[in-house]
This record gives sequence, C-alpha cells and structure tokens, in this order.
Amino acid sequence: MGSENGDTPIARAARSAMAVQGRSGEDSWPRPPQCRVISVANQKGGVGKTTTTVNLAASLAMHGNRVLVVDLDPQGNASTALGADRSSGDRSVYHCLVEGDSLTNLALPVEGIEGLWCVPATIDLAGAEIELVSLVAREARLKRAFAEYDYSQLDYILIDCPPSLGLLTVNAMVAADEVMIPIQCEYYALEGLGQLLRNVELVRSHLNTTLQISTILLTMYDGRTRLASQVAEEVRGHFGELVLNTVVPRSVRVSEAPSYGQSVMTYDPGSSGAMAYLDAARELAFRAETLAGSATA
Repeated sequence: MGSENGDTPIARAARSAMAVQGRSGEDSWPRPPQCRVISVANQKGGVGKTTTTVNLAASLAMHGNRVLVVDLDPQGNASTALGADRSSGDRSVYHCLVEGDSLTNLALPVEGIEGLWCVPATIDLAGAEIELVSLVAREARLKRAFAEYDYSQLDYILIDCPPSLGLLTVNAMVAADEVMIPIQCEYYALEGLGQLLRNVELVRSHLNTTLQISTILLTMYDGRTRLASQVAEEVRGHFGELVLNTVVPRSVRVSEAPSYGQSVMTYDPGSSGAMAYLDAARELAFRAETLAGSATA
C-alpha cells in the first residue's frame, strides 16, 4: 500500500532532499528587515559551533537569503566545510583584523550555493590574539570592518567563534547584534556556560549595548539516552523561549561532510542531521520578531 501511494523510504528521502534544496514549494523564507549579525559562541569545544554555523548558513542561503560566514576560529573548520582555500599566507580574516584589509576583498563565494559567501580563516589567525593586544580599539576591529563593508545586500552574517573567551570572541560579540549558543545534550553541558553569560553581559555593558542572547540550539541529541532528554529539559527550563524547538541529533553524515568540503545540506540533504538543521534554520528565519520581543521584555 505504501509503495502504491509513493510513501516508500526512498520517496521520503527524496522529498526530504528536495525540501533541503529549496525545491518543495517552499523556495524562499522571509528576509529580515535588516541584516542580522549573529555570533555563534560557546567556549566549550566540541559542542557543534562550526557545524551549526555552516549548516544554518547553507540552509538560509538555499531558501532565498543572502548569507556571509565569517570564520574567526584559527582551526578554520568552517572555511574547510565551505570549500574555501585556507593555506597559510592566503588572504583571510586575519588580514582584516590585524592589517585592516576590507572584507570586500576577502569574502569568497561558496561553490554550489548561490547567495552564500565565506571570509576564511587560516592558521595565521592563531597569533592574532597576541598581535591585537597592542592595537588601538582592539576589541572593535571586526566591528570597524563591518562598518566599512556594505552589507546592505546581506540578510545574515554568521560569525563562527573559537572555543575560548579571548579577544577573537570579544571582537565577534562587539560586532554582532545577537549571540547564538549551541549546547550539546551531554554530561557537563552547562559547565562554563555561566562564564559565557557573564562575558556577554560585560560586552553589553561596556562595548556593545545592543548585544543580546537571541537563540539557544540543542545539539548532539541522542534520543536513546535519558540524559539527553534531561539536559534538554534543564536548558529549556532555564532559557525558555530562547531555545529553538528543533534539536539536532547525533549524525555520522554531519561529521563526514566537512571532509568533502561541504555542509551536510549538500553532502547528504536527506539525512537526519540535514533535516534538523533545515528545521532550525527555518525557525531562525520565521521567529525573528518573536525572539526580538522576548529578549527586550
């Protein structure tokens, strides 16, 4: 009966892939009235910051939004996942922060995804924290670059932060309007989160009065364990409506995609990970007004 109605596993996977690629009748999502600048931050490593940045950016671009990813992590994993060349010596975000190079000269189009660009990171960025210390307005170097960059033609700028609370992350927060925090559904998920929240408050008090935590995304969810549901419940109880309804499951495909220079949205669009990030990006696009209202309440 299922095969007669076209409801086979293969058909469902095909429909999922079509939805991710923006070909299911939902070709475009609403664009924000002005460009949203979002820092994706959490000083804990391995929580899914880069994966979240890359796949949300790809999903938004596939559905009619114009997105720039700024890779501020010296590991450069977001650049790799978006197929950007990141050999040492190449022009990168390092040259923007330290040498004042224009973002216009650094933003590279992402192959295969129209409307998506990436400002890559190289290993040169590893020394940027030390070099920034002696520079004037060291916390606002990225903000100044954004001010000089005409991003009126963009809908989103997503900044992938390093797993630390140093000058690179502070630059991201000073330049951004919003902070998104990925939290993994595992033991010690909330460890160190208090320090991140305090840093956000410090930046808001002294450097960027418009900064707000707008979004929490639960990642690495394993529905087979009671721990995952307990962590999700605790996070939702603490952060309320800031937490997206979507949870991102553990996914082998999500982990494999960067090694092929792709996001999971193009590597395996029908996978559970791709569908979860698609749903999260849809929420991000459609509930902007609700989140803005709750953050200022």
